[in-house]
Amino acid sequence: MKIAAADTVVTGPGRNFVTLRVTTDDGLTGVGDATLNGRELAVASYLRDHVAPLLAGRDAGRIEDTWQYLYRGAYWRRGPVTMAAVAAVDTALWDIKAKAAGMPLYQLLGGASRTGALAYGHASGRDIPEILDSVRAVRADGYRAVRIQSGVPGLDSVYGVDDPTRTKGAAAGGHPRPHEETWDTAAYLRHIPRVFEAVRAEFGPELPLLHDGHHRLTPIQAARLGKDLEPYDLFWLEDATPAEDPTALRLVRGHTTTPLALGEVFNSLYDYGPLLSERLIDYVRSAVTHAGGVTGLRKLLDLAAVHGAKSGIHGPADISPVGMAAAVHLDLAVHNFGIQEYTRHTAETLEVFRPSYTFEGGALRPSEQPGLGVDFDAQAAARFPYEPAYLPVNRLLDGTLHDW
Repeated sequence: MKIAAADTVVTGPGRNFVTLRVTTDDGLTGVGDATLNGRELAVASYLRDHVAPLLAGRDAGRIEDTWQYLYRGAYWRRGPVTMAAVAAVDTALWDIKAKAAGMPLYQLLGGASRTGALAYGHASGRDIPEILDSVRAVRADGYRAVRIQSGVPGLDSVYGVDDPTRTKGAAAGGHPRPHEETWDTAAYLRHIPRVFEAVRAEFGPELPLLHDGHHRLTPIQAARLGKDLEPYDLFWLEDATPAEDPTALRLVRGHTTTPLALGEVFNSLYDYGPLLSERLIDYVRSAVTHAGGVTGLRKLLDLAAVHGAKSGIHGPADISPVGMAAAVHLDLAVHNFGIQEYTRHTAETLEVFRPSYTFEGGALRPSEQPGLGVDFDAQAAARFPYEPAYLPVNRLLDGTLHDW
């Protein structure tokens, strides 16, 4: 079974997505997600110009060999663009292999380790009453775990609450630029414990609650926040401080017992290094789409298991349903599953990608359809052209670009 073609499709049904469709000489097709929010065209070019020409004629069944070939053969290893491209090829080949075997992907990964994967949803608001209403809505939507994000008094917008996924207006020359937010760390640190106090008072001690710091705190600030949130028994505190320097997490870990999650901006198991070996984090947050596909993420999760860490696979709306489906298959199969982020996709997105995984009773489960269980409609994709869009950046109150 040889690879006959590898086609890259960029489409923008509400969000921009990069999809690789691999076709074999006997007519099987597999799809992989290569979306890199705000840098989609870089990955598309990497796939079209550098990767696809190398795939023609390769054995579609040699997944590990192809993974190593693409990872090592470029000489320039890792990095978000490379690993997103590798992920797309890898996931598409797993899709093909499972279809050829006539079984859902999770069966090829060792079979189910659980009946479903607990998922958390996102609740947010500009103030506490709005947050409480949002939590009620998320629970009514079937979630049994909730991430809480809050506006901050005195700030006009906060990422995760007011989330401008498409920049309005354009800079000189007609090209949009990222929306710029203002950030006040002191106000945030004063406000967030009050938010969780109110949520716990309203919904009780049993509801799993999560919070994302979006890398905005210094290590000592993150340590303070983790300690201040201890009375509210968080499931995890995510990305409290940037993790490029593992010594930062040593300081945080030494001051709080709040569980720590980290890694959505990482793209390789090598990024985790001391964070796992020194048990500085409890959950790894990489996505299938950004960490080398099913093969890359399985390697990471096996390493995490050795060091007592669990999965918390990244699942925002800018991971396509293809990447989401791959995550759900891994969730069902791996032993050290923790929780799965699940953000529902828009109706436009679901016109292009038609996943068969289900969400019921607060948990996700893949279908028994062979492969990943996602149909990709290229004709529908063509109706949604790419539009440049970026995630926001933020500046401190004095106008300095935030360095954390």
